[in-house]
This record gives sequence, C-alpha cells and structure tokens, in this order.
Amino acid sequence: MRSSRPYKSPNAAMLWSIVLPGFGQLYNKEYFIGFLLLILEFLINLKSHLNLVLFSTLTGDILNAHQTINYSWGLFYPSLYGFAIWQAYNSAISNNNKLEGKVVEKRTYFSGFFIGLVIGMDFGLCLHDSNVITIFPFLDYPVFNGLFLGFMFGLLAHLGEIKIYRKIPSS
Repeated sequence: MRSSRPYKSPNAAMLWSIVLPGFGQLYNKEYFIGFLLLILEFLINLKSHLNLVLFSTLTGDILNAHQTINYSWGLFYPSLYGFAIWQAYNSAISNNNKLEGKVVEKRTYFSGFFIGLVIGMDFGLCLHDSNVITIFPFLDYPVFNGLFLGFMFGLLAHLGEIKIYRKIPSS
C-alpha cells in the first residue's frame, strides 16, 4: 500500500513539533490532529500562564514565576508537548515506510524517551521548590526544573527501552 503523501523527514517533523505542538502534524499533512493540538496548546498555555512564567524565568524573577503559574493547567502541558513530538516523528516514519512499500512490523520509536520526558517534566513542575533541589539554584524555577528532570527521566527511560524492552524476543 502506497502513501498519498510525499516523503516526510522524521527529524523535521519532530523539530516542528518542538517549536509548537501541532506544527509537526501540519508538516506531515495530518490537519485534524495538527489543529487539535494547536488549539489544546493555546488553551493550556493560556490557562497555565506559561508564557508569563517563561518570561519571569528568563528574566530571573523567581518570585513572580512561582506566583504566576497555574499548576492545575500546567501539568497538562508536558503530556501535550511530549505526545505531539512523539506522534509527528513516528507518523513521518510510518508514512515513509508506506511510501517505500516496506512491510515492517508495527513499532514506535523513542517511546521510552518521551514517556520519561513527560513524567520528568511533571515531577519537575511539582518538585521545583523542594529542599532537595536547593543545591542547584537554577532548578528552583518551574521551567528549568521541569526541563532538567524531563531530559534526565527521558534519557533513563530511553536507555531502559533499548537495553531491556527491545531485547525481549516477541512471541
């Protein structure tokens, strides 16, 4: 079965989704999910005050960053962000396999990394002002702590996926 879409670079799709959730899907010509992710991104961004928190974080105003963020909405953002990047990357690979006529087993790529990224970012948002993290002052900001723990959990989960999960023979 051939795909009706031309070749799509998985890396370009991933990078477009890093820029803004939904852009990678629009690049892949998946308009419904792309616009849905864009709408959710703007809604969650608006309700969590994420842009104000980012501005406060980047200008060094930690007190304002702590007071501005709405955690009830902010905890949704890592899931949306991680899913958008993961889906865009894997959709481009799937499209290219269909385009080339490859019959491949159904599998996804970097699932462990993006699951770890989401979990780490959520923990980072929740634990950013705990006494454990006061050793590194830059981690007291909700954004930096979320990114730091997100990448740490993501790398650990990716290594686990490579070393453990992908080594298990399928039945």
